[in-house]
Amino acid sequence: MFDRLQAVEDRYDRLNELLSDPEIVSDTNKLREYSKEQSDLQDTVEAYREYKETKEQLEGAKAMFDDKLDADMREMVKEEVSELEEQLEVIEERLHILLIPKDPNDDKNVIMEIRGAAGGDEAALFAGDLYRMYSRYAESNGWKVTVMDSNPTGLGGFKEIVFMISGKGAYSKLKYENGAHRVQRVPETESGGRIHTSTATVACLPEVEEVEVEIHDNDIRVDTYASSGAGGQSVNTTMSAVRLTHIPTNTVVTCQDEKSQIKNKASAMKVLRARVYDKFQQEAQAEYDAVRKSAVGTGDRSERIRTYNYPQNRVTDHRIGLTIQKLDQIMQGKMDEIVEALVVEEQSAKMEALNND
Repeated sequence: MFDRLQAVEDRYDRLNELLSDPEIVSDTNKLREYSKEQSDLQDTVEAYREYKETKEQLEGAKAMFDDKLDADMREMVKEEVSELEEQLEVIEERLHILLIPKDPNDDKNVIMEIRGAAGGDEAALFAGDLYRMYSRYAESNGWKVTVMDSNPTGLGGFKEIVFMISGKGAYSKLKYENGAHRVQRVPETESGGRIHTSTATVACLPEVEEVEVEIHDNDIRVDTYASSGAGGQSVNTTMSAVRLTHIPTNTVVTCQDEKSQIKNKASAMKVLRARVYDKFQQEAQAEYDAVRKSAVGTGDRSERIRTYNYPQNRVTDHRIGLTIQKLDQIMQGKMDEIVEALVVEEQSAKMEALNND
């Protein structure tokens, strides 16, 4: 571990030199790349330096036992040694976590796509409930929510809704939401009072910068049409809605929530970049999974990941066997308990893989 830490510190010092180089300063892409790399390494380097300083203090304190000390002084030194050993253990544990390979997308904004699946109108209503849950969770973290495209139903749900959540670390918290979400409840549309099971699917994609994925203009087909509202009625007589098709991957994106065609096209391009990037990432992940089972949060999108049981006020995350009797609070956006458990599970899996390498 300490060889890796020393290599990280050496790289950090080298980056400091590079960021002072006039050639790097004048190259916007290099400057951004090296600045981000330096920022990513900073916490690890600071913790490693704190570890080395604490270890030096500990060795100095232990050396005092060689001196002729009276009983009171010896007791004071023993207490200091004990405190420094505890500090060292805490820092070492933090260093283990900091050395876990970081997802390069963690600090990015996130584009979320929710679609009603099995269950008709009830599935669409559940998709709307999930959208509101994520929106409230975003608000509690100080993040911004922007709807990019939606296909609402007359009952207040969504056949599908695409939205961006902007804020530092948004993807790191929401990336675990990929998959099929199942709801068990008596639908508003059911007069007999019977419990139904419906599903909605969630896709969570990191926002992608233009420099991260190359999409050529001649690979995109652009179609425009009049936007429509719930039930298919036209809500805009101008051709403001935009459909983009990325021909090489057959990826199709539509955006119609803005009244401006230009704004809809810009939103559609963000979603298109994210989907194309995700397609490449999924292909690379599939190759990796053939060698080693992936950590939580990177599995098949069709996998049922969570059940929301309304009669029993219960949420169960099937990936980690977590059950919480706080469905009412979670649907209000209080998702921290679930998210933190998923983060810990992924960190544990990655740490185990790191120790086995």
